[in-house]
Amino acid sequence: MFEGLSERLGSVFDRLRKRGALSEADVTAAMREVRVALLEADVALPVVKTFVDRVRERAIGREVLRSVTPGQMVVKIVHDELVDMLGSDSQAINLNAPAPVPILMVGLQGGGKTTTTAKIAKRLRERDRKKVLMASLDVTRPAAREQLRILGEQVGVATLPIINGETPAAIAKRAMTAGRLQGYDVVILDTAGRTSIDEGLMAEVRAVRDAVNPHEVLLVADALTGQDAVTTATNFHERVGITGIVLTRVDGDSRGGAALSMRGVTGMPIKMLGVGEKVDDIEDFHPERLAGRILGMGDVVSLVEKAAETIDAEEAQKTAERMMRGSFTLDDMAAQLKQVRKLGGLGGIMGMLPGVGKLQKQMAGANVDDKMLKRQEAVISSMTREERRNPKILNASRRKRIAAGSGTQVQDVNRVLKQHQDMARMMKQVGKMGGKGALAGLFGGGGGMPAPPQGGGMGGGLPPMPGGGMPGLGGGGMRLPGLGGLPPGFPGKRK
Repeated sequence: MFEGLSERLGSVFDRLRKRGALSEADVTAAMREVRVALLEADVALPVVKTFVDRVRERAIGREVLRSVTPGQMVVKIVHDELVDMLGSDSQAINLNAPAPVPILMVGLQGGGKTTTTAKIAKRLRERDRKKVLMASLDVTRPAAREQLRILGEQVGVATLPIINGETPAAIAKRAMTAGRLQGYDVVILDTAGRTSIDEGLMAEVRAVRDAVNPHEVLLVADALTGQDAVTTATNFHERVGITGIVLTRVDGDSRGGAALSMRGVTGMPIKMLGVGEKVDDIEDFHPERLAGRILGMGDVVSLVEKAAETIDAEEAQKTAERMMRGSFTLDDMAAQLKQVRKLGGLGGIMGMLPGVGKLQKQMAGANVDDKMLKRQEAVISSMTREERRNPKILNASRRKRIAAGSGTQVQDVNRVLKQHQDMARMMKQVGKMGGKGALAGLFGGGGGMPAPPQGGGMGGGLPPMPGGGMPGLGGGGMRLPGLGGLPPGFPGKRK
C-alpha cells in the first residue's frame, strides 16, 4: 500500500534535503509536487487542498526557513499533517458498554464484510479474551448465513442458529437475547449488502439499528474502489450513522487514496485494516505508524508487535538452548524461514524498516522475494531427518536427489547449505557474545539482542533473515548476506 505515493514523496523530499537553505519558491514548488502526488494516489480533492494549504502555511514560516536543517523540517511538518489528516490517535473498537456489546457491520456487497466479521471476532476472542457471538442478518444472498457459520467454525467463534423466515431486525433481536442469556461479551451483527446504495438497503440497516441500538456501527469498505469507497462512507454516515471504518484489501491498493481521504471526508476514524485473505490478516489502524511508512520512516513498532504475536516463546527457548550447545540444524533454519513468512515475508518486513522502502525494487531485480523462502523450505523438506541433522553427509548424489525432490537445481541446494553454514556460524558467535539470554531474545524468547557481527543492532526477538543476516534496526544498515545475486552497492552485499 502507498508504494507509488511513497516513491513520489521520497523523490521530492530527497531534493529538499540536498539544499542547504530553502526559499519560499522552493517550498511552493515542492508543495505543488506533493499536491500532484496525492491526487494521483486518488486522495479526495478537498482533503488534498486542505492538507497542502496547512503544510505550506507552516513550511514558509520561521520554523523552516530559519531552521538548521530546513529539508528535514519540511518532512517533519508533512509527517505531522499526515498524522492529523489520518486521525492523530488510533481508536480501537469500543467495548466500553454493558455486555453483550452489539457491533453492527454495514457496507456494500463484495466489500469483504462477512470475512471481516469473522476476523474481528477471532481477534476479540484471542487478544481481548472476549466471548463472541456472530449472527448473519443477510436473508437475501444465498448461503450467506451458511458462509458465516463455516467461518465461525474456522475461527472458533459461535454463530446464531439459522431460522428461516425471520426478518433481519428479528434475527438481530434474537441474537441479543441469546447473547444475554448465554453470557456473551460481544454480539457482532453482519448485515446484508447491495451492489450499490439504495433506499431498500438503508431502510433495512436503519431497522436493525433501531432494534438493537448498536454500540459500534462499523462500515466495511474496499480500499481498491478508491473514491467510490469514500462516497460509500459518506452516504452510510449521512443516512445511517457510522462510528468507525474498516478498510479491506489494503494490501492490493498501491495508491492508498481511500485511507487518506476517509477521515477528512466523513470525520469518522479508520479503526482497522484488512491486509490479506487469511483470518489473521487484520490490523489495528495507527495513524502515526502509517504516516511513517508513507514517508519511508518505517514501522518498527508494528513489526515487533507482529513478531511477539507470531513467535512461539516456548519453542524459542528450546532453540536458544540448542544454540548454547553449539547446535543449529537445518530444521532450525526451516523454522526461521517459516517465522519470516509469518511476519509477512521479506517484503512485509522491509516495508516496516526505516529507510528500506527504496531497496525493494533492487531486491525485486535481484530475485530476492518470498518465492525464494518457499524454495528454501522445499529443499530442506526434501532431506531426510538424518541429513537435516548432519549436513556433512550430503554428497553429490544426495544433493541431486534433494534437488529433484524439491523441484529445484543442485545450485539451489548448495546455496541453502551455504546459508545454513553462515547462520550457524553467526549463531555460535552470538552465543559467545551474549549467552543464553541474548539467544532467547534473538528467537523471540524475551530480552534484547546484541549487534550481530555483520549487521546493525536488533531489538525484540525478530528472526534472522535467510542467509545469516538480519534487519539492522540499529545503526548498521540493512544486511542480507547469503541471498546471492544482489545488485552492486546493495547494502549488506559482500565485497
